[in-house]
Amino acid sequence: MSGHSKWSTIKRKKGEKDGARAKVFTKISREILVCIRENGSADPNGNSKLRDLIAKAKANNIPNDNIDRLLKKAKGGQEKDDYENCVYEGYGPGGVAVMVGCLTDNRNRTAAEIRHCFDKYGGNMGTAGCVSFMFSQKGVVVLDNGGGGADSDAFAEHAIEAGADDYIFDDGVTEVYTAPGKEGETARALAERGYKVLSAETEQTPFSRAALSDEEQIKNMTSLLETLDDNDDVQNVWHNWE
Repeated sequence: MSGHSKWSTIKRKKGEKDGARAKVFTKISREILVCIRENGSADPNGNSKLRDLIAKAKANNIPNDNIDRLLKKAKGGQEKDDYENCVYEGYGPGGVAVMVGCLTDNRNRTAAEIRHCFDKYGGNMGTAGCVSFMFSQKGVVVLDNGGGGADSDAFAEHAIEAGADDYIFDDGVTEVYTAPGKEGETARALAERGYKVLSAETEQTPFSRAALSDEEQIKNMTSLLETLDDNDDVQNVWHNWE
């Protein structure tokens, strides 16, 4: 399992029932609201980050009507936004490093829930900085190979022109790496070339990987990641599990 790609989560959520899709929309809605608050604009034409988040919502099969209603409420000040960013760090089974990025309106509640997840599946939540030194920030753009032909011979040239530092083909998608914060520009440049962008985000990528061979640890690590992902306050989970 990848420690930085969100494609496995996107793909799984797209195939799940409406309740799971509603959870995805809840998470993206929070990101959109915070983005609008921080940038002071609910117009995607003047807010590139908002434009990226709308693209992310569409990649997750969120209906356009839902997105439009959220933007209208945000423009009219009808949505209360008390969310703040926080990151929790810890170790999963077998010493796998885990970072959990959250948007929450209640730090105490969220911290307790994240700690419970770690404890339940044989891990432990640590203090700030206990695993973050094992990761570096990178911009990651995920492209649909089938929809946009990202695995074509011409892709290398297009990726470099779009500002990519590197890329890999993986499980029907292409992951394009950029400097942190530059992923939006690269995604738009590639979209103009006809490639289908599934997501564009700054993510934490591990310097090295940790392998698990014990079946019980593998089972618990899988459950830990799934349980964290299902928490409404959790926006991203990064880890170094191979």
